[in-house]
Amino acid sequence: METKSVSPTPRVIACVLLAPVFAFLFTGCLSRFDRRRHEASSVVQFLYPGKEQPYIQPQIPTLRLPLRVGVAFVPTGAASDRAYATPSRISEAQKADLLRSIAKQFRELPFVESIEIVPTTYLRPGGGFANLDQLRALMGIDVVALVAYDQAQNTGDTAWSLAYWTIVGAYVVPGQKNDTSTLMETVVYDIASRSLLFRAPGTNTTDGHSTPIRTSEQLRADSAASLAAAAKDMTANLAQELDLFKVRAKEEPQSIRIEHRPGYTGGGALGASFAALLGLLAAARFARARK
Repeated sequence: METKSVSPTPRVIACVLLAPVFAFLFTGCLSRFDRRRHEASSVVQFLYPGKEQPYIQPQIPTLRLPLRVGVAFVPTGAASDRAYATPSRISEAQKADLLRSIAKQFRELPFVESIEIVPTTYLRPGGGFANLDQLRALMGIDVVALVAYDQAQNTGDTAWSLAYWTIVGAYVVPGQKNDTSTLMETVVYDIASRSLLFRAPGTNTTDGHSTPIRTSEQLRADSAASLAAAAKDMTANLAQELDLFKVRAKEEPQSIRIEHRPGYTGGGALGASFAALLGLLAAARFARARK
């Protein structure tokens, strides 16, 4: 029996030829989201928002014990742009948890009287030292710990992304490589003198893979995990910086002046050290007065 060959119809030929095109467009749409995302806040941009603003020369700080400390997140963006209007991937709950962990570090110091967590709405983009002066008057704080962060995320195709030529592959094969890098830091300022007392950084890098369908979801999860890891690194460094600051305050009276509020006699070994330092300063002033 003679077998007849069946020629493909023009419609079938068109479908075969256009299938790669549709697959390319399909996978392109899947992976075009979040190819690169960058989110940051800056202490410098917050304190010095404009080039026309003159540089503020810091003075020698005078710390009046016990200290009243405020902790706050620096707002993203500047007063001159709309960057701060972009929805942040750091939730208010995450910010509150981090600020509480930082407050705990300060609360363990015997020369700290109170810790105030500053609400996000109390700081405005580009508010500068004038904004900090408002906080000082409103909340009665002397020192402020400002928390800033910088996070960049990138996602790209790998060799496994060839599986995206099939719809099933786009749902199953984790061919997207996701990189997340986070820098977080706490900078501590004496508000009255505009002086930087110390800073504590924390870093983290997170690598992962995902399917193109779940890339956005995975990036959000990586963002939260990287922020948490960087915050943990930062709080550990903050504890070390606080210890170094205590030593510097005792050994370098020329860079930090210490005074006691009425009725404060110090607490623990640290309080005794500060009392001794205060006595040395008073003796030095008395000797200069006699000359």
